[in-house]
Amino acid sequence: MKATIYHNPRCSKSREALAILNETPGLGVEVVEYLKTPPSRATLKDLYARAGMTAREGLRIAEDAAKPLKGAEDDAILDAMAANPILIERPLVVTEKGVRLGRPPERIREIL
Repeated sequence: MKATIYHNPRCSKSREALAILNETPGLGVEVVEYLKTPPSRATLKDLYARAGMTAREGLRIAEDAAKPLKGAEDDAILDAMAANPILIERPLVVTEKGVRLGRPPERIREIL
């Protein structure tokens, strides 16, 4: 099986999720540093739909750039995330079994 992690190496939760993936026997891991290679708006929309979450639930509200999005609809949030990927809550992990936001990192075990 293969897993893709949308990863920020400066984030402890993202590093913990990557460690879980790397410790999983037989799992191929693709690491996408999303700040360097941001996912498209369409990719984000698809990932959140597959995870059963809204774009708002995937918004990193701790960022100052998220404050203007307080009452925004999902379309505006997706546009903002595509333009400024620091707004994407991390890590997002994708396998053939689904998509999970790794907060807490142990949640990704559900799709391994």
